[in-house]
This record gives sequence, structure tokens and C-alpha cells, in this order.
Amino acid sequence: MILYDIVDGIGRTVEGATQSVTGVFEPTIRLGVTGLSRAGKTVFITSLIANLMDRARMGQLRAAADGGIQTAYLHPQPDDTIPRFDFETHLAALTGADPHWPVSTRSISELRLSMRVQPTGLMGMVSGPRTVHLDIVDYPGEWLLDLGLMDKSYAQWSEEALTRADGRDAGAAFVALARSTDGGVKLDEPQAKRFAEAYTAYLQAIREAGYSDYTPGRFLLPGDLEGSPVLTFAPMPVPEVTKRGSLYREFERRFEAYKSKVVKPFFRDHFSRIDRQVVLVDALGAIHSGPQAVDDLSNAMADILGAFRPGANAWLSQLLFGKRVEKILFAATKADHLHHSQHGRLTAIMEALLREARDRADFAGAKTQAMSIAALRATTEDHLQGLDVVRGRLVDTGKQAAFYPGELPSDPAKIIGAARDGAQGWLDGEYSVMNFAPAKLNLAPGEGPPHIRLDRAAEFLIGDRLR
Repeated sequence: MILYDIVDGIGRTVEGATQSVTGVFEPTIRLGVTGLSRAGKTVFITSLIANLMDRARMGQLRAAADGGIQTAYLHPQPDDTIPRFDFETHLAALTGADPHWPVSTRSISELRLSMRVQPTGLMGMVSGPRTVHLDIVDYPGEWLLDLGLMDKSYAQWSEEALTRADGRDAGAAFVALARSTDGGVKLDEPQAKRFAEAYTAYLQAIREAGYSDYTPGRFLLPGDLEGSPVLTFAPMPVPEVTKRGSLYREFERRFEAYKSKVVKPFFRDHFSRIDRQVVLVDALGAIHSGPQAVDDLSNAMADILGAFRPGANAWLSQLLFGKRVEKILFAATKADHLHHSQHGRLTAIMEALLREARDRADFAGAKTQAMSIAALRATTEDHLQGLDVVRGRLVDTGKQAAFYPGELPSDPAKIIGAARDGAQGWLDGEYSVMNFAPAKLNLAPGEGPPHIRLDRAAEFLIGDRLR
């Protein structure tokens, strides 16, 4: 395994050097897009591509505002073995006569957008337009969270997972099973299967409840690994005796196999090649679920930051050491579920969560930013009975409704502090969420779908590479 890793690393260094030389003439930006539960990843990618092709709503993206992007078009993706992101189908779902949210993707996919860009400054005076490729790599947030497992032993992960589950109603049944089972007994496959199924049911329950720590992620998105031994394990306490062939020892072996045969190949083949990354977060959903869900979100963000290799992508560093992520955006989605008067408060809460996550992850090197956005604006704003509300079409009934979610605190410490202290509820009230459907659109020529701050997100993530 060590020799394989060395040879594989040399091969990837050569590949990286070749890509660096090619990139001088036609630069490529690899943008990783992932999202924690219900964050709207598919909608984000679809709207971003549509608004880069028709740029009338992208005023905060400098290269769009000053005409630097002359044209943008879809191009065949460079990775022949990765499914193509189904942009056309998703856009039709959002902009058709009966608009609806597209089906979420459950695996990795990719799409290349090529832009003809006129450089600015001195270089632009002496050179003509150049082609910049934007390769968007779409993958489930569950897979990103798995990267935090790489530095943990089975015993450490088990202790952390059981401690978290012990404090939640949804975890009571599984914790009782884990603590009443002697891991020192001989492995019995039907028993191991029941154990894994019970843990998977717990992960599904906490995801529905708004939590973010549902690892291992492939338990919820198994794909062709469903039923395999590498997904047939669960956390359990260390028994007094751990004989070879025991249930505990086999679970430990399978946990290590999961890291080496599932998580590591994903990191090596896809994640380690990313230049820029956006992590979409349903912060409003976590706030609605309560302080424990917000604390869980903070832990997840710290694990995500710890998984990145931060730093600047200088040409020499790419040649010698491989690529490093340069920029990471944590975006609170569904800003259209709030009146614009509260957007600043939502952003402040995200910034506080990011600051705490940075400190806990001992993270430095890459540029990070927090932002509140709506990739597709589904509501309009109104003022009723002294309250700032939003109006939209409900997913369940199709009827129009006005909605007031509650007032977020002006001081994000009230949210962060309650979450950190393990409070069971908010002292100042509750915060609600509503499921709105996409609004019917009538787009003028050159207009992409309406959004909130998608252009600012694009400027942070790729704006410097388009000038």
C-alpha cells in the first residue's frame, strides 16, 4: 500500500504539472459544490450556470458588469467517467410552465462552462480574448463530511458518535442496542446487519431533524455499495476483551476499510483537484431545529475546514506538492425565506459560525467567506400588520401565502452561545421555516433566473480568474 501511494503520488504530480502548463493557455477553474442536508445544491449549480450564460442579473460579478465575459457556452466535460450534471432538465424544472424543485443528485457529477474573456489591465491591452473553463464538480455533502473520519480511529469515532446520539431522542434506541451488546462475542453477520440498519435508521432520523453529523455518509447514499461489508458496521463501546474475529474487531476492520477504500479514493480522485469550494448550508433550518442543531452545524463546519488543504495555488507549489484549495465560501441558502431587513442578521450568524469553526479547526491559509444567498428567488416581500413578511407559493398546496419566520437576533452571540451551552430551546422565541415552490417566471432576453447575491458569490469564488 505504501509503495502504491508513492507511485500514485508521482503520477499525479506529473499529471498536475501537465495541467499547469496547459492551463497557461486555457485556464481551468475547478469549483467544488456541495451542500449539507436540504441546502439546495442542484438549484445553486443550475442557477449559477444559467446566470453566467445570460448575465443581465450578475451586476456584482465585475467581469459580467464591465463586459469582460464576451460569451459563455457549455462544453464537453473533461472527465469521461463522471456523469454529466443534467443542467437542461433541472433548468426546465425551475423555469417551465409548472415550475418545481428539481430532483436532488445522489452522486458525483460534473459540468464544464467555457467563457470567452477579455483580460483587463496591461495584459488586456496587448492580448486578445482567452478561454477560461469553469469545471463544476457536484457531490453530496455527506461525502465531504466523511473526510473528517480520516484522522480518527474506530474507537474515537465510536465514542464521539455514541456521546452525540445519547443526548438525542432519535438516538435512544440505537444507544440502548450498542451499550447492551457485547462486542467481544464472535462476529455474526445477521447481528452485524441489524446493527448497521439500526444505525442507518438513526442517521436518517437526525438528518430529518436538521442535524449535520450523519457520518459515514455512504450509509445514507450507498449506491452500488449497499449491502456490502464496508457499509455493515456501526459505532459501539470498547469491550473488555477484543479477540480476533469478534464483532468489535470486525467493525473496526470495516471502519478502516471504509476510510481506505471509499473515502480516500474520493479525496484522491476528485476532492484534491479542487481549486475553489462552496459549501451550501441550510442555516435557517438548523436554527428552526434548535440550539443543538446549530451546535451540530458548527461542529460540521469545523470538520469541513479541517479536511481542506489550504493555501495559494502558485504554479510551483502545484508542480511540487499538488493543488490546494484557495477559496471556500460558506453560503446560507434560502435567504428569500426572510425579508431583506433580516439578511444582515443571517449573514452575521453565518460569519460567527465560520469564525468559531476556523478556530476549532486550527485553520489558516485559504480565503474563506460567509454569505446569505438565494440561488433562485421564490418569494416577494410585503409588510402586513407591522411585520416584514415574504409571499410565495406553497409546495404542498400550490396556494399563495404570506410568511413571517420570526426575528433573528441582532447579536449572533445569542444564537452561538445558546448552541455552545447545550440549551434545549431559544430563550427569545422560536424561528419557523416554510417550504415555498419556485415562482412562475417570465424572463426577458439575456436574463437568468432571479436570485439574491448569487453574483456576489460568483465574484468571490471565480471573479479574480476572469480579469
